[in-house]
Amino acid sequence: MSEEELNNENTEEQPDKGSDGIKGEITYLPGMYRDWFLDYASYVILERAVPYVNDGLKPVQRRIMHAMREMDDGRYNKVANIIGQTMQYHPHGDASIGDAIVQLGQKELLIDTQGNWGNMLTGDGAAASRYIEARLTKFALEVMFNPKTTEWKLSYDGRKNEPVTLPVKFPLLLAQGVDGIAVGLASKIFPHNFNELIDASISYLKGEEFELLPDFPTGGMADCSKYNNGLRGGAVKIRAKIEKRDNKTLAITEIPFGKTTTTLIESIIKANEKGKIKIKKIDDNTAENVEILVHLASGVSSDKTIDALYAFTDCEVSLSPNACIIEDDKPHFIGVHEILKRSADSTLQLLTMELEIRKKELEEAWHFATLEKIFIEERIYKDKKFEDAENMDQAVAYIDSRLEPWKPRFKREITREDILKLMEIRMARILKFNTDKANENILGIEDEIKKVENNIENIVPYTIQWFRHLKDKYGKGRDRKTDIRSFENIVATKVVVKNEKLYVDRKEGFMGFGLKKAEYVCDCSDIDDIIVFRRDGTYFVSKVTDKAFIGKNPLFLAVFKKNDKRTIYNVVYRDGKTGYSYMKRFSVTGVTRDKEYNVTKGTAGSRITYFSANPNGEAEVLKILLKPKPRLKKLTFEVDMGELAIKGRQSMGNILTKHEVHKISLKEKGVSTLGGRKIWFDEDVLRLNADGRGKYLGEFSGEDKILVVYKNGESELYSFDLSNHFDPDILTIEKFDNRKVLSVVYFDAGQRFYYVKRFEIEDAEGKRIRFVGENPDNKLVSITWVRYPRLEIEFGGKHSERDNEIIEVAEFIGVKSWKAKGKRLSNYRIENVKELEPVVRDEDDKPEPEGEVDTDEKQKDSFDDVPFEVKRPGKEDDPNQMSLF
Repeated sequence: MSEEELNNENTEEQPDKGSDGIKGEITYLPGMYRDWFLDYASYVILERAVPYVNDGLKPVQRRIMHAMREMDDGRYNKVANIIGQTMQYHPHGDASIGDAIVQLGQKELLIDTQGNWGNMLTGDGAAASRYIEARLTKFALEVMFNPKTTEWKLSYDGRKNEPVTLPVKFPLLLAQGVDGIAVGLASKIFPHNFNELIDASISYLKGEEFELLPDFPTGGMADCSKYNNGLRGGAVKIRAKIEKRDNKTLAITEIPFGKTTTTLIESIIKANEKGKIKIKKIDDNTAENVEILVHLASGVSSDKTIDALYAFTDCEVSLSPNACIIEDDKPHFIGVHEILKRSADSTLQLLTMELEIRKKELEEAWHFATLEKIFIEERIYKDKKFEDAENMDQAVAYIDSRLEPWKPRFKREITREDILKLMEIRMARILKFNTDKANENILGIEDEIKKVENNIENIVPYTIQWFRHLKDKYGKGRDRKTDIRSFENIVATKVVVKNEKLYVDRKEGFMGFGLKKAEYVCDCSDIDDIIVFRRDGTYFVSKVTDKAFIGKNPLFLAVFKKNDKRTIYNVVYRDGKTGYSYMKRFSVTGVTRDKEYNVTKGTAGSRITYFSANPNGEAEVLKILLKPKPRLKKLTFEVDMGELAIKGRQSMGNILTKHEVHKISLKEKGVSTLGGRKIWFDEDVLRLNADGRGKYLGEFSGEDKILVVYKNGESELYSFDLSNHFDPDILTIEKFDNRKVLSVVYFDAGQRFYYVKRFEIEDAEGKRIRFVGENPDNKLVSITWVRYPRLEIEFGGKHSERDNEIIEVAEFIGVKSWKAKGKRLSNYRIENVKELEPVVRDEDDKPEPEGEVDTDEKQKDSFDDVPFEVKRPGKEDDPNQMSLF
């Protein structure tokens, strides 16, 4: 059936009955309407929103590049003129072209800009197109254009030629990234680091494994553990970089990709208004670099505020990639690894094409140069038969016959066009002809042909060299901006500000933060969960609200902390069936919200007779008074709850007594039965934890502290609060011991001498000290806890003939304040400083950490393993480049 017949058939009236029983009709859309939406969707996908894998550009970007190449003369052009030139190829108006040019310019890769091009950090727009200028970068000119390898097509109006795709010899798509929404699908490819893309391309060409992770122009930190190679279903968490200027001021210095300082500040203000965080004011000092100062209210923890900023504001965002590209005029979903492989393969093919084209050009140059040499040296142009030729055909035939002896030397046939070209040689060129120069020129062409052929035969090494050339020439200053880190999930209920007060009306059985006239329980936040225990032994966890019914005369209610193993509930209950009294200790770590559970066996008439909630596992001593009963001699006795094992919340418990209890009273408050808290440090996320991840620091309780020494010569004491934040570049982290004496060797950049000092760390939490001097160029060389360290000094330069000197540090300098400058190791030039095994060694130099820790781990974590070997900065050495060994 033809389309016309199908349309006619579909438009005929079809009897139908609606819900009211009246006959109606169905009108089918004709074929033209059925196809239009598909045509439109295909057009948007192929011509507007999705990039081509060949060159990594959308059509508007490709047309902008082509138009700028046509206009390129080395000088800047007004963007308004570039827009006008591009409109010859792009039929969608000046606005879309202008926006695309600004986006390309802000990426600072293909377009060299001049004027106000806006600021992607603040979200400020660019100036009008008539005020800003642009030109192609040298990088774009080198990697994007070659008319000889470009496939062309007619422009939309048929007046000009435009490239189908540009011959890009670089993974441009992954370097710039893309974000496009089409009809029925979208493409979102994150930008990657310039140098890392080149390194990955080289690794692929060598057959080696490689890894590609995003690098965002706004910096920040990214957790790419679920990147999924850029495919659908993946996710990348991005966080702003937040620094602690002091305990009352936080500084945001880098922001998540896709956000601006304006949107970020708005999200912080919104969270503050909702009571999620508590801040005093915000100052935006952003110019070339981001600087947002967040001033905290009094009594607010800076560490918890950092976590709250990540939990409740745009300081942390999650982005989902969707690597969709166009290949062979069809959309495909492929990962970033595959995109890079195809780009590297495409670069190899393009370089091969360029070499083959160059080879043909050289062969043509050799062919004519050899013809010209024979033509002039053999004086063919003076032959009488040539001069007496009656017409052009006779002349061409005669020259062709004269060249017959040399034809075997040529790589292709001598054509009529070749001979006509010989006949066009001017007499002035013939008179100036020099045989030696001609031979030298031909030999030079032959050598170049051999080089090109060698490059074609070894195209993979040649392509690798091409990528290395790009990195050497354009890779400087393109270091990674985004730090790759693993993020610890932040529990919102642990960091949210307690912005509400919890009340309970025990008589009526209601709780909530809206019962202002009822009994105050505790401070809470509006996202907290509340655990409620009733006297009949039932308990449940429910989200806090303005007002909620929990049952009359509740026994206990408090804010519930999920996975809290240190809050222990001590309970005595009477079983309704047997009348026996049971006692138990248990924790509630996780339950289903609003589902009822039971402390008792659940029998009718069961009742809790004693209850206590202990935040640190305390266990009290109880005095039990029994009801008098015949032949019952002992009516009172004591029981220590600490003797009970902590079991699951569903356990029955131990029998306290089979007799009826009259009264239970507290005789003695208990102490914690859990002991100190074992703390570990996870180096991947730079956070403390109590779950056994990372380096074991020890068992902490009371006023115990953690000492952190940084590679820049600074140290700070922290509490063992799990919400603490630590800076990167940690040299060591351990449990603080005020008995230890620290021995430090550092290089004084001002006087250019090595100094040694000994001191004790002051017990002052939250105070950052710099023990290598105030000069920011001073460098920490090494540190040790050994009580009697020995150093061996090797001299260099004109003092290299001096014997090595051994210094007993404890005798060389006494223990002084960390502020002291220390003592100069020597006035002579020092080449190396080595630590020797101490002669006298105190067994208490490094107390063993408490808890069960592997012996190898102890040795690994010891300061004694940090050697002193360094190279002294000389005239040719930059002391700023010294590294810790």
